[in-house]
Parts: sequence; structure tokens; C-alpha cells
Amino acid sequence: MEPSVASSESSNRAGDDSPLVRAFLDKRQNLILFLAARTRSMSLAEDLVQDLYLKVAAMEPGTEVRSPGPLLYRMAANLMVDQARSRQRTQRRENEWRSDTRPTLGGEDVVDEPAADQAIVSRERTRQLADAVAALPPQMGRAFRLNKLEGLTQARTAEAMGVSRKMVEQHIQAAMKALTRRLAP
Repeated sequence: MEPSVASSESSNRAGDDSPLVRAFLDKRQNLILFLAARTRSMSLAEDLVQDLYLKVAAMEPGTEVRSPGPLLYRMAANLMVDQARSRQRTQRRENEWRSDTRPTLGGEDVVDEPAADQAIVSRERTRQLADAVAALPPQMGRAFRLNKLEGLTQARTAEAMGVSRKMVEQHIQAAMKALTRRLAP
């Protein structure tokens, strides 16, 4: 079979000779304007008219239609309603997913993570603090870590270090002063 014969057969199979397809081709521009006026979007109207063409072309070639014009407008309006309902379902599904996965406060999303610049600054300050604590004299650093970082009471810290509670108190005060001086802006 020659290529030109094959292409003409495939165009006949698409229903190009049906009265409804001919009516569609005649009214295509008007259908776009009809849908654009209702959707307020020319690109959406063109997409809907393309979908309409696919529906019309897929119809049985022998289907008899008495009034193709009104049928085309009804089909276009139905496609527009279907598209709007689909968009609403999608929006509802996304909102439900967002409400299930994101915390909200007063209807507004609450972001769990700090902003990127704040996270960087926080990491840098944490690194500076860790360096400053590591630079403390051994006994002072140990008292500070046990009490302030690990949450032990001063009495438990004194017991763990084998020193008096008063000594732990002095180590922690000295550590706080040293860290404040080192970390001051």
C-alpha cells in the first residue's frame, strides 16, 4: 500500500467526513470564544476545544445528529463543567493533604523549619558554642557540660565529679562568664 493511500484512509477513520466534525471545524473559533468568555482563560478554552474535538472525532462515524451546532455547544459546556469539578476535587484533595501533613495555626500553615538563613546562622552559633565549651579548662568544662548540657543538678554534678557543690557552682559561674566573653558579638 502506498503512503498517500494509507494517510487518506486514516483521515477517513478519524471521522472527518461526519456532519458533526464538519460542524465542529466550522464553529471552532466561536466555540473557543464561547468557552473563553466563561472560563476567562483563552488557553483553557483552547484546551477544552481540543478535548471537544477528540470527543467528536471519536464518535461513531454513522451517528446521526439533527442539530450539530447546539450539540457542540452543549458538549463544550459539559466539558467546561467537568474541568471545573476536576479542578475543585484536585484543590480539595491538596487542601486535605496539606491539613493532614502541615501544622496550622488560625488557618495559616506553620512552618516547622526555620528559614534557610536562620538555619545557617544557628548552625554557626552552635559550632561557636561547642568550640568555646571545648576551650574551657577541663574541670570547668566538665561541670558546665554535666549541668547545663546534660541537665544534671548541681548536687548530681558534684557527686559525679567528686567535688563539693560549692565548687561546681563556682565552675559553672566561671564557665558562663568565659563563654559570654568569647561569644559576645
